[in-house]
Amino acid sequence: MQKPLIVVTGKNGQLGWELQQLAPTLAADYDWLFVDADSLDLSKPDTIEAFFAPIQPAYFIHCAAYTAVDKAETEQALAYNINAVSVGEIAKQCAQKNCVLITISTDYVFDGNGTAPYKTNHPIQPVNYYGYTKKVSEELALANNPQTIIIRTSWVYSSHGHNFVKTMLRLMNERTELKVIADQLGCPTYAADLASAIVQVVQQTAQGNTHFGTYHYSNSGIISWHDFATAIQQIANLSCQVLPITTAEYPTPAKRPAYSAMDTSDIATNFGVSLIPWRNSLEKCMHLLQS
Repeated sequence: MQKPLIVVTGKNGQLGWELQQLAPTLAADYDWLFVDADSLDLSKPDTIEAFFAPIQPAYFIHCAAYTAVDKAETEQALAYNINAVSVGEIAKQCAQKNCVLITISTDYVFDGNGTAPYKTNHPIQPVNYYGYTKKVSEELALANNPQTIIIRTSWVYSSHGHNFVKTMLRLMNERTELKVIADQLGCPTYAADLASAIVQVVQQTAQGNTHFGTYHYSNSGIISWHDFATAIQQIANLSCQVLPITTAEYPTPAKRPAYSAMDTSDIATNFGVSLIPWRNSLEKCMHLLQS
């Protein structure tokens, strides 16, 4: 009997890479197909139908995205094609194949004016173009495939790829002093934890526990980027001084939400996903980086 096929995009990204680490443990139950831009070029949405033609996926985990937040302000057509149009087409193809789509979105769909963790049904109003493309991607995914699960996440890092943790470690080893924004609040997400959560959602769905719709996943705890950097400095036992600055002192082409912490209770309730404290996960990741 043929095993259900799971397709994962963005195989070289942080989340795609972490899913590849988990795949062997599930090889008895699922076949896996990991793809990158060479196999599926999201900047050319009209090629997506041809990609789907020879395969019959049961689950499509869409990790790939245009994530250059500042560049998206000027590369709007490219960001929109990759993040919005292509997701709509993927959802359409998934619907035709009776395939569950799990697509990753972002805390940047929120305006940042909140003072308590955003619930999944909170109105979304992005403050930058990247967030806008992800807003449209969510709408198209839900409209084009009834079997869609959106997982919004935030501040993703991993032992693989480019991310805040690795950048901070590099700079802290090079400098005696570092200035980090202290007035943007959110939740870090260890990509390995997110990958485990996605696998659990797949397994629960396969067992008939179907709860389609929008979810939030991050590690637990609300911190600033300065708090995050300070913890990295402490765990690494580095002497570099981490100084707090305001967003106004570090202008960027794209505006960031000041507050983007998300309420993750729905994914815990509906799929039994456990929520791990951010510092525990950071310590685990840094142990890998430093071993």
